[in-house]
Amino acid sequence: MAQQTPDLPPICDYTDSDYQASFWETGGRAYEDRVEAIALSRLLPASGKLLLEVGAGAGRNTPRYQGFEQIVLLDYSRTQLQQAQERLGREGRYLYVAADAYRLPFVPGLFEAATMIRTLHHMAEPKRALAQLRMVLQPQGIFILEYANKMNLKAILRYLTRRQSWSPFSQEPVEFAALNFDFHPRAIQSWLGNANFIVQRQLTVSHFRLGAFKRWVPTDILVKMDSLAQLTGDWWQLSPSVFLRAQAIGDPPQAAPGTFFRCPACEHFPLDETSGELPCPACQRLWTVEDGIYDFRTR
Repeated sequence: MAQQTPDLPPICDYTDSDYQASFWETGGRAYEDRVEAIALSRLLPASGKLLLEVGAGAGRNTPRYQGFEQIVLLDYSRTQLQQAQERLGREGRYLYVAADAYRLPFVPGLFEAATMIRTLHHMAEPKRALAQLRMVLQPQGIFILEYANKMNLKAILRYLTRRQSWSPFSQEPVEFAALNFDFHPRAIQSWLGNANFIVQRQLTVSHFRLGAFKRWVPTDILVKMDSLAQLTGDWWQLSPSVFLRAQAIGDPPQAAPGTFFRCPACEHFPLDETSGELPCPACQRLWTVEDGIYDFRTR
């Protein structure tokens, strides 16, 4: 599942995974899915032209971006994007791109908005990924981020009762399984600030992600309770999942009209598509388009 090259961090590759079916559709996660939909609806801009979804997977969240004219689904796994195609179709509103979040294949200042939901927790170098997101956003662009919170109540109680060794109060990430990280809220906010983002709003999500709650309390009630609890997110972050809305600050360049892709290997742009191929005139790499999926993977 993990791939690594000498100059890039390892990646979590979901190729041939049935994650959408086994985790979301039949895995008993209706509560988590519904409360995440509520959080997204509270943070997303009402409308826009172009949105980038990093870690789109099989397109679970994509239909929730109704206000945007075009959505770019980016994932490292072609098979996940193929599942998204089956769910969403290949009409012009959706563009499917297989690429590495550490090397985004887009010209700077292209997108009005971007999302990264349930993806950062697979990042061994999250600051590098956040810098890439900032690079492709327009000035004042909106970024919706979800991250796994190490300072959640369950982790705090386990630490205080000596049932876990790592501290939920320290700011370094904890890797609880291979390429699965929990992050401290202050660390996330610091990294976003260093990447030229300003956090506008935070929502705490999935407060009741415990088997006992989900077995004995009706899902509709859990969702209503979580919807109310989300509103405390700007005061404290003690839930296992945190959603936030950040705005790009500074004065980076905005993409020139008609430009879209850049070479992820040498960063030359723009790239021109010819007969299903995007040759890079600078480094001679040849990027392909196959079955409606642009493939910019470098490893």
